[in-house]
Amino acid sequence: MSTQPRLHQHDPEIQSFGTVTQLPIALSHDARQYACQRLNRLLADTHFLYALYKKHHWNVHGPTSYQLHLLLDKHAREQLDLVDVLAERVRTLGGVPVGDPRHAAEITGVPRPPDGVESVPAMLSRLLDAHETILTEARDAAGRTAQLGDDGTQDLLVSQVVRTGETQVWFLAEHLVAAPRTG
Repeated sequence: MSTQPRLHQHDPEIQSFGTVTQLPIALSHDARQYACQRLNRLLADTHFLYALYKKHHWNVHGPTSYQLHLLLDKHAREQLDLVDVLAERVRTLGGVPVGDPRHAAEITGVPRPPDGVESVPAMLSRLLDAHETILTEARDAAGRTAQLGDDGTQDLLVSQVVRTGETQVWFLAEHLVAAPRTG
C-alpha cells in the first residue's frame, strides 16, 4: 500500500447521458426515461436562472440596490438548492443529471442575457421571463409525470419548483410596480 494518490486517472463513461439504469422503484423504464429528460431540461434552466440571479446580484444599482442585492442573493441560494434537488431526483430515477455548464447551455430554454449591465427593470423583467419559462415547463412536466405514475417527480415539481418560483416571481414583480406619486 502507498499513501501516494493515483493522479490523472481516466476511464470510459460508465453510464451515458440520456440513459437510465434499472432501479427497483416501481416505475417503468419509459416513465423514468421521460422524467429524467424533463428534469434535466428543468435542471439546466434552473442552473441558468441561478447564474442570472448572481449576475444581477452583482450588478444591481440605484436607490434600492442594497435591498435588491440581498433579495437577489436569497433567490439565487434558493435556486441553487433546487439545482441539487433536481439533480438528485434524476439520480434517484437512474438517470444522469446534466452537470457541465456547457452541456446545460445546449439544452436550456432560458435566453442568454447580454454580457454587460442592464437597467434594474430590465434585469427584473429578464428574471421574471426566466421564471415563466421554468414554471411553464415544470407545470407541464408535473402533469405528464403524474399521468405516468411518477408521484415523486410530480410532487417535487409542484411542491418545490413551482412554489419556489411563484413566490420569487411575486417578490420580483413587486419591484416593478410604479410607486404612487405624493404631493
